[in-house]
Amino acid sequence: MIHLRSALYMAFLVVTVIPYALCCVLWAPLPLSWRYRLTLGWPRMALWGARWILGMRYQARGLEHLPAEGPAIILSKHQSAWETLYFAVKLPRDVVFVYKKELHYVPFFGWSLALLSMIPIDRTKGRESFDQVVKIGSRRLKEGRWPVLFPEGTRVAPGQTGRYKQGGALLACRTGTPVIPVAHNAGECWPRNAFLKTPGLVTVSFGPAIDPAGHTPATLNDAVREWIEAEMRRLNPERYETR
Repeated sequence: MIHLRSALYMAFLVVTVIPYALCCVLWAPLPLSWRYRLTLGWPRMALWGARWILGMRYQARGLEHLPAEGPAIILSKHQSAWETLYFAVKLPRDVVFVYKKELHYVPFFGWSLALLSMIPIDRTKGRESFDQVVKIGSRRLKEGRWPVLFPEGTRVAPGQTGRYKQGGALLACRTGTPVIPVAHNAGECWPRNAFLKTPGLVTVSFGPAIDPAGHTPATLNDAVREWIEAEMRRLNPERYETR
C-alpha cells in the first residue's frame, strides 16, 4: 500500500505542476501579490495530496509565538520537501525562501519559482552568498514578507544534526528582525530523496521569538541551534537515546 500511495502521489505532483507552471507564466504580468496568491494553489494542492493520498497528517505547536504584526525571520530544521509546502501555505505572511539560483532552470517548477522574487543565491561564490542573503533579504523584509531559511543548508536525516550556517542570523542582526526557530519531524514520513513516503503525524513546533539585540550572528545562531535541537529531542526522543 505504501508503494501504491507513493506512486499515486508522485503522479499527482507531476500531473498538476506542469499546467500550473504554464499558468504561472501566463499571469506573470500581474502584480506580485496576485501572482503569489495564485501560485500558492499548487503547494496547497501538494500539501492536500500528502494528507489524503499519503496519509501525512500534521499538527502545529507554538503558533502563538508568530508575531501578529511586524517582521520575522523563520529559521527551521530541514528534513524533507514537505516543510517548504507547509510554510508557504500555513504561515500568516507571504514567505520568501533562500535557495540556489540553479533551481530556476528546473523545467516548470523552477520557472514558477523564478517569478516570485524570492532570495536566489549563487552558492559558488562562497562568502559572497551571505552578502546576497542580507542584501536581498533586507529588501524582502521591507516588502512585508518573511524570509524562511534552513540553517543546516541541506536536508538532514531524522536524528542527525548538520552544521548551522550563519546566513539567517546575519540577516536578523543586520536588520534587527526577531527570529522564530522551528523544529519538526517531517523526515519521519517523507525521508530525504526517498520515493517511498509513509503515513503518520508530523509535528511542527514554533519556538519563542529570539530578539537579535545584544547578539552577534554567531551567538544568535547558537541560540537558534540550541532551541531547535533541544526541541527535536522532545519530538522524537527515540532518535537520540544512544547519544
